Amino acid sequence: MNLKDTTGEKEAVPAKEKPRKPKKPRPKKPAAAQAAAPEPAPKKAAAAPEAPSRDYVMPDVARLAINLVHAANLGQKAARLLMQNDDSKSGANQAFHDLQRVGKTLMDVAASYMRNPAKIVEAQTALWESYLGLAGNMTRRLLGEDVPPVATPSRSDKRFRDPDWQENIVFDLMKQSYLLAGKWLTDRIRSAEDVDQHTREKADFYVRQMANAVSPSNFLFTNPEILRTTLATNGENLVSGMEHLLEDIERGHGHLQIQQTDMSAFRLGENVATTPGKVVYQNDLMQLIQYEPTTEKVHKRPLVIFPPWINKYYILDLTPDKSLVKWCLDKGYTVFVASWVNPDARLALKTFEDYMFEGVYAALDAVEKATGEKEVNAVGYCIGGTLLASSLAHMAARKDTRIKSATFLVTQVDFTEAGELKVFIDEEQISDIERQMHDKGGYLKGSTMASTFNMLRSNDLIWNYVVNNYLLGREPMPFDILFWNSDATRLPSAMHVFYLRECYLENKLAEGRMELGGEELHLGDVKVPVYLQSSREDHISPYNSVYKATKLFGGPVRFICAGSGHIAGVINPPSSGKYNHWTNENLPATPGEWFAGATDHKGSWWPDWEQWLAEKSGPMVEARKPGSGKHQVLEDAPGSYVLVKSED
Repeated sequence: MNLKDTTGEKEAVPAKEKPRKPKKPRPKKPAAAQAAAPEPAPKKAAAAPEAPSRDYVMPDVARLAINLVHAANLGQKAARLLMQNDDSKSGANQAFHDLQRVGKTLMDVAASYMRNPAKIVEAQTALWESYLGLAGNMTRRLLGEDVPPVATPSRSDKRFRDPDWQENIVFDLMKQSYLLAGKWLTDRIRSAEDVDQHTREKADFYVRQMANAVSPSNFLFTNPEILRTTLATNGENLVSGMEHLLEDIERGHGHLQIQQTDMSAFRLGENVATTPGKVVYQNDLMQLIQYEPTTEKVHKRPLVIFPPWINKYYILDLTPDKSLVKWCLDKGYTVFVASWVNPDARLALKTFEDYMFEGVYAALDAVEKATGEKEVNAVGYCIGGTLLASSLAHMAARKDTRIKSATFLVTQVDFTEAGELKVFIDEEQISDIERQMHDKGGYLKGSTMASTFNMLRSNDLIWNYVVNNYLLGREPMPFDILFWNSDATRLPSAMHVFYLRECYLENKLAEGRMELGGEELHLGDVKVPVYLQSSREDHISPYNSVYKATKLFGGPVRFICAGSGHIAGVINPPSSGKYNHWTNENLPATPGEWFAGATDHKGSWWPDWEQWLAEKSGPMVEARKPGSGKHQVLEDAPGSYVLVKSED
């Protein structure tokens, strides 16, 4: 990537992705599985395949043997490719270092039990009693009784949805044994004494990752669906799966990049990120997109959106029916969005402060030149919201009043309860990340951050696709959000280390100790109206963490909580009719008290926000066309920065 220093010149054309080799089509998911999957992007209609038989048929033994040998050979080739990549030695060293960290954490927990033998006896007794209960349950079932299970998966656990996990006593026994063991392990972590909270949280996370990896749903002979498919196809599913494994390793240049969706089904500017607009400004860190108005009149005050740069901006402009950008345009707003650069080694020294000056401040200057308006309303999403909050505090210190209201989407400014990402945050791990970034040229690889987020939901985002792609030999379904999720971005080392240390580790922004651009930042000095959106099931920015901001800003605050998680809770247009949201005009001391007094509303939170925003957006004026102001049009949206891929 070769960005020009001048704002009027475009970035060099990004390299094309390596074309995929011609291959046999992967078997499609059965109709039942497709119905349970997320809504895919529009595609040509095709007849739904019939659900496969649930019988365990006798295979053609000769063909099965040939296919098993073929699959084994392909698996060996895949293993060799993984070992031969340029980073195999450093990767092995890093893996060994990670295993040492895991081992030390688990030993710290084990030591607490060794110091108290009575706790060991109590733990062993609890495990023994749970398995005795399971044995009695299974015995009664064999005798014909209709008995409830001893252990059941959570409602969100999709691993055991095949009917044979319940109806076949062998598979049911394996499932319940596994669930009991997993619960016993996590209970032991959580009840360990004399263990600091960070060590306990790390141990709990590691144990759950290991338990997810050894689930019986992940193996051929212990997963009824895989076993039936293997027998019915004489092992052709395993051959296809190993071909897919090889393909994913080759696409990752020697690293495994599990394909979560059909990446060939989407093209930026063609069926995602399609809202018409123009790039009207760019610098090293961002392109600013001004969108074409869809109404004759617009609110006087423009709307400027700062998405996260950990991912690409077009999560806010997926398909037209899911686009927050288009929805705002249709409501009569002049919309600008920052499209952040996918940085390379040349930008390794760009800091969080640079993102403020070359992002927020530069965008405000550009909007004024493009529209003639000094005053704007601003939106920040995730880390883009943290940047916006920091910038508002900096502007308050300098008496800069151009931003008249701020909306924060699943944004944390107090990081004391920052969810499972805190597992990766301590001085040892930050120093390790800093060293890795230095060794790789001064930036964090996109695949590293993607792997971290995938681990937070490993059953859904890792093991689900291991089973589907490699053991069942199927193609993943086309799904626009997963396409966006796989379109990873790199992070400059200076910015990333600052963010991890200053926010996650030391919580300086919330405590008024962060300094940017020569100013000490105090969120209490931010007096503009604030809208805080959170999501009930968010595992990245938990709603209780977002709620802490209600006590930090100095002006009027409205807090709402949406259903679902970090992405679906935000990207939930009214037309979908999905999920719900809660509102409460009061802001009591705790989020629990807030929920106790909240009103539950069906559907999207977008209309509630727009009603709040409209009151702060001024009278209606003639719509502004991109390029009609002092900034010339540089190129069509979605722009060139977003097209750059992270070729790790």
